[in-house]
Amino acid sequence: QVQLVESGGGLVQAGGSLRLSCAASGRTFSSLAMGWFRQAPGKEREFVAGISRSGGNTDYADSVKGRFTISRDNAKNTVYLQMNSLKPEDTAVYYCAASVAGSWYKPRVYEYDYWGQGTQVTVSS
Repeated sequence: QVQLVESGGGLVQAGGSLRLSCAASGRTFSSLAMGWFRQAPGKEREFVAGISRSGGNTDYADSVKGRFTISRDNAKNTVYLQMNSLKPEDTAVYYCAASVAGSWYKPRVYEYDYWGQGTQVTVSS
């Protein structure tokens, strides 16, 4: 099993920044690809960013490329999402997820085995 604990969500004005953190426990962190997904009210959960087991590969949704950066620190069992130049349309519940199979490139929701509880990000206009 894997337990994921998220932090860093909150309220920010458009153009501002937030950094989300996700701490993992329960199995070897470096064996897991990690991803961030988000879900706005009335919409499907969508892929935001993914990172491979060693951190050597990353992928982003087109809507966040150039603004968001995913990274991981395997020594701390933690994955991060640095969000800059935030827009109101970024408002959503953000979920950290882990893939045993190692999916990081444009993954689908079903490819992830473990999920955090979600953290709310609200961007005011």
